[in-house]
This record gives sequence, C-alpha cells and structure tokens, in this order.
Amino acid sequence: MPLTPLKIKIKKIHPDAKIPTLSTVNAAGFDIYSIEDKIILLGETYPVKTGIVLEIPEGKVLHNWDRSGMGMKGLKIHGGVIDSDYRGEIHAILHNGSNEPREIKKGDRVCQGIIIDYYKPEFEEATELSESKRGADWNSSTGR
Repeated sequence: MPLTPLKIKIKKIHPDAKIPTLSTVNAAGFDIYSIEDKIILLGETYPVKTGIVLEIPEGKVLHNWDRSGMGMKGLKIHGGVIDSDYRGEIHAILHNGSNEPREIKKGDRVCQGIIIDYYKPEFEEATELSESKRGADWNSSTGR
C-alpha cells in the first residue's frame, strides 16, 4: 500500500543549500546536506550548517539520525529532536569519536531526517505502577 506524502515547507537560507532527498522509494529517512567545508577534529562536536529551515507540521517531530557510512567513520549525531515550532536553520551536530580528524565537504550528506508523530503527555502522579517483566533493572534490557 503506497504511503500518503506529507508536505513539508522548506526555505533555503543559503545559496548552496539543497532540498533534502530520499535515496530510494521506501527510504524512511531523507538525506540532509552540508553547505560548508569543515575538518572535525578528534573529540570535537561541531554544528554543520545545512542552509535550510523546515516547517514541521503540528503533531510531528523531526529526528536527525546518523548516516550509517558516517557512523562507520566515527561521526555521530547529537541533539537530533526538532520540534514543530522551531523555525531556525537545521544543523547536523556531529561528534568525531574516531581516532583521526574527519572532513566534511560542501554537498556531503551529513545526516538523515525522519518525521514521526508524537503525543503530548499528560503526567499523572501515582503511588504505585503496574508490574512488568523487566521491572527496574535498567542494565539488562535484552534479558542477558
């Protein structure tokens, strides 16, 4: 069954900015591109500029995720939640956890975005919570 497209307004705020792209028909994440050249040093965290502003619909949130190829090189995304009321430039906040400097070039795909639904929580204080198989054991989520 084909998915219903979700229209996202986008504004380029830099002449080198690119519209995000989907690599395949069934890709969940869309590629987001750098507008700058940068060498990210060992242990450095740097907000790579993309030159785009998105209008995420209310009830949705944009998550920026690693691209697997960059992750294999030790470049990981930090701070990837973008709310529907944010109207600033999208950045790919990359951390270099490798053992050497990593180069980002203008036009490189620096992260992938995924837009998902979210729910507005209403917190209700309780004195007891229901039991679960896992319980409070935070360090053994896989059961090992």
